[in-house]
Amino acid sequence: MIEIPESKTVARQVRETLTGRTITDVFNATHPHKFTWYAGDPLEYPKLLAGRKIVGAEGFGAYVEILLEDDMRLAVSDGVNLRLYRPEAEIPAKYQLLLTLDDGSFLVFTVAMYGGIIAFRGIFENPYYLGAKTKRSPLDAEFDAEYFRGMLAGVKQNLSAKAFLATEQRIPGLGNGVLQDILFRAEIHPKRKLAALGDGDAERLFGTVKSLLTEMTGRNGRDTEKDLFGNYGEYAVLLSRNTCAEPCPVCGGSIVKEAYLGGAVYYCPCCQPLK
Repeated sequence: MIEIPESKTVARQVRETLTGRTITDVFNATHPHKFTWYAGDPLEYPKLLAGRKIVGAEGFGAYVEILLEDDMRLAVSDGVNLRLYRPEAEIPAKYQLLLTLDDGSFLVFTVAMYGGIIAFRGIFENPYYLGAKTKRSPLDAEFDAEYFRGMLAGVKQNLSAKAFLATEQRIPGLGNGVLQDILFRAEIHPKRKLAALGDGDAERLFGTVKSLLTEMTGRNGRDTEKDLFGNYGEYAVLLSRNTCAEPCPVCGGSIVKEAYLGGAVYYCPCCQPLK
């Protein structure tokens, strides 16, 4: 799933690899997916995209946005897998969009559960997109301690740590995936109420949000997610479904997995006590 480290990584790879390439043809879905969302009629995408040159890419929140000539944009949201294939590669049988490029390579867009593939010119009037585009990111210098304290003060104090960080798009692109290691490193239980956080806890949480997302991004994303070329990221996730059967990397105790707020949470009861 696309979260901050992956959106930044894939956007950088698109800029470095595809800037200057021209889209030669556009192929619509071979496998219609009822939870794939488009801007307008996807049958119009060939007219919007074919013949246009890629001029850059941006990553923000859970979106990767490919910038084209004449202010055309092609954005993909969390849930969309974007892969670049070499000219000699076999074309996958199922996809939701495919773009061929002037060097023979091709971009394939697939959706597993849900996701948006959005072609538009100028601004896409969608609250999730606009929030991801305009809100401060933990990777920005402007996302500082004062800003974080304001976020904490602006919500109900009976919210849990998970609810504060990973719901309501308060921090676009900080989702349930990166949340686990953030709370583990900050030594905060996912169900712990904001009212129970002391000043030291809040400072530690802020610092961990900043430093860990920077580290994940610097390592080309998490090792549970793939990049533009189909390679896994280099940040070794500590707590996930892949590691929950292993002992806690700090104390050696058992990791707990629970369903909470629409997704699984993983935590160490010893290192992350629910005070």
